[in-house]
Amino acid sequence: MCKGLAALPHTCLERAKEIKSKLGTLLQKPESAIDLIIPYPEKPEKPTKAQKPSPEEAWQWRNSLEKLLQNPYGLASFRNFLQSEFSEENIEFWIACEDYKKIKLPAKMAEKAKKIYEEFIQSEAPKEVSRYNFCFPFNQVNIDHFTKSVTMKNLVEPSVSTFDLAQKRIFILMEKDSLPRYVRSDIYQELIK
Repeated sequence: MCKGLAALPHTCLERAKEIKSKLGTLLQKPESAIDLIIPYPEKPEKPTKAQKPSPEEAWQWRNSLEKLLQNPYGLASFRNFLQSEFSEENIEFWIACEDYKKIKLPAKMAEKAKKIYEEFIQSEAPKEVSRYNFCFPFNQVNIDHFTKSVTMKNLVEPSVSTFDLAQKRIFILMEKDSLPRYVRSDIYQELIK
């Protein structure tokens, strides 16, 4: 992160990020302008009261991102850590894919697939998955061109596995990059005491 950005208060950085996301939405292609007028219906997130894990349980997370993400407290802690580094796009994409897999109705599935595509995959999306932004390099989900192409082909007929390849790619990236940083963080170190 730029040294200048680190000096700003956390609330200013969050606000700048929110403004960037909204500007990205406004700059999208005209065919998605209708979505600005008629937003997607959002289900409010149910607050989960996650129980703090024992130090022994938290210790297991250091070698298993899967165990970390399966634990509600672990997921929340990991997400908070990534937010503190302004790099939560990968976990947001992973969570969006997990939520997508739970959808049973084809119409709802197509609606959610479109939303994920527009937020993370589409060119010029607010959190585009396949480009590098030099102004905000910490706001990118990282998938390669091949993965993006496969995902876009899967969107023709959305199914439970539409985002599987992209989600797996993001999981591997988080496992190799984000998890080691999380394990070294104060947030995690407090859990294993």
